[in-house]
Amino acid sequence: MNSAAAASKGAQTRDAIVLAGYELARRVGLDGLTIGSIAAAVGMSKSGLFAHFGAREELQLAVLAHAIDEVSNAAFRPAFTRKRGLTRLQAVINGWLDFVSTLDNGGCLILAAVSEFDDKPGPVRDQLVRYQRQLREQMERTVEMAVESGEMRAQTDPAQVAFELYGTFLVLHHDLRLFNDRGAVARTRMAADAILQRHLS
Repeated sequence: MNSAAAASKGAQTRDAIVLAGYELARRVGLDGLTIGSIAAAVGMSKSGLFAHFGAREELQLAVLAHAIDEVSNAAFRPAFTRKRGLTRLQAVINGWLDFVSTLDNGGCLILAAVSEFDDKPGPVRDQLVRYQRQLREQMERTVEMAVESGEMRAQTDPAQVAFELYGTFLVLHHDLRLFNDRGAVARTRMAADAILQRHLS
C-alpha cells in the first residue's frame, strides 16, 4: 500500500472512530467515553485505537468537534445563508427546534457536555466555552441585523434577546430528554415567538 492510500485508510479509520465515539457519547456522556468502550464499538484493539488517538482527552476533543459540526450544519449554518434580519433570526430558531426535536438515541451532545464539564477545567471545557461564546455572539449579531433592518425596535438589547432565546433552547432539550414531552416543541415555538413579538417594530 502506497503512502497516499495508507493515509486515506488511516483517515477513514479515524473518522469511523470519531463517529462511533459521537454516537456512544450521546448515550453515556462525553466524560463517559473510554478507549475500551470505543475500541469495542468499532471492533478494534485498544492498542489499535491508541495509534489514532494517544489519549482519552484527544478522543473527547475530536468527538466534541464532530458534535459541533453536526449542530452547526443542521441548525445554524443554513440559517446564516438566509436574508439578513428577522428572516434569518427565525431560521435560527426553526433550525434549532428541528434539530433537537428529531434527535434520537440521546440528546444534544454539546448541551450534555456543558453540564458535565462546566466545573472541570481543561481543554474540553475550553473548547465548549469557545463554541458557546461564538454561538451566542452569532445569535446576538443576528438580532442586531434585525434591528438594523428596522424589523425590530431600535432600543432592543441583542444580548438580552439572544439570552432569552437560548434559554428556550435549553428548556426544550431538558423537557424532551428528561420528560419525553413532545409538547415542549410547540411551547418553545410559542415562547420564542413571544420574545420576538415584544421587540418587533
